[in-house]
Amino acid sequence: MKRKLAICVLMCAALALAAVSVALGEKPAKAMVPNGPAGKSHIGHLYLFEKDPETWEIVDGGARGKMKYNLTGSEFDFVFNGHGLEPDFAYTLIYYPDPWPGTGLICLGEGTADYDGNVHIKNSISTGSMPAMADENYPDGAKIWLVLTNDVDCMGQSMIGWNPVEYLFEYDLIAFEDIDG
Repeated sequence: MKRKLAICVLMCAALALAAVSVALGEKPAKAMVPNGPAGKSHIGHLYLFEKDPETWEIVDGGARGKMKYNLTGSEFDFVFNGHGLEPDFAYTLIYYPDPWPGTGLICLGEGTADYDGNVHIKNSISTGSMPAMADENYPDGAKIWLVLTNDVDCMGQSMIGWNPVEYLFEYDLIAFEDIDG
C-alpha cells in the first residue's frame, strides 16, 4: 500500500512539474512528460501540444491534449481529451504518416470543441499496426495529430489543408501493435 502511494505521489509530482514548465513556456524534459507505458502497463499516454510552426517549440499557454491508448490489441482503443481549442471548431484526431500530404493517414475519431474549448474523442478502430511500414518514421513510431476536420480527407486518407496554428502535434511518437496481423 505504501509503495503504491509513493508511486502515485511521484507521478503526480512529475505531472505537476511538467505543467509548470509548459505554463512557463519551457519545453518539458522528456522525463517530465510520461509518454508511452508506465512500467509494464499495457496502457500508453501521449501528450499533444500547440506548437509554433516556425520553430516547432511548444506554445506557452497554448492548447494541449492527452491521449490514453492500448499499446496492443485487435483494434486501436483510445480516449483523447483536448483543452484550449477554438470553441465550436470541428477537430479530427489522426495518425499522420510522413511525408506530406500524409498519404495513408488514418482518421481515428472526431469531435467539436465545446464552449470552453474542450473536445473529447473516444474510439476503438481497426488501424493495423502503427507506424505503417510505408511511413518515413517506421520503425521509430507514429505521429498523432489533432487537426481541423476541414483540413483532412478521411476517405482519400490525406491532408488537404494546412493550418498548423490550429492543430495539436505529438510530443513524442507512439507504437501500436495489431495482434491480429
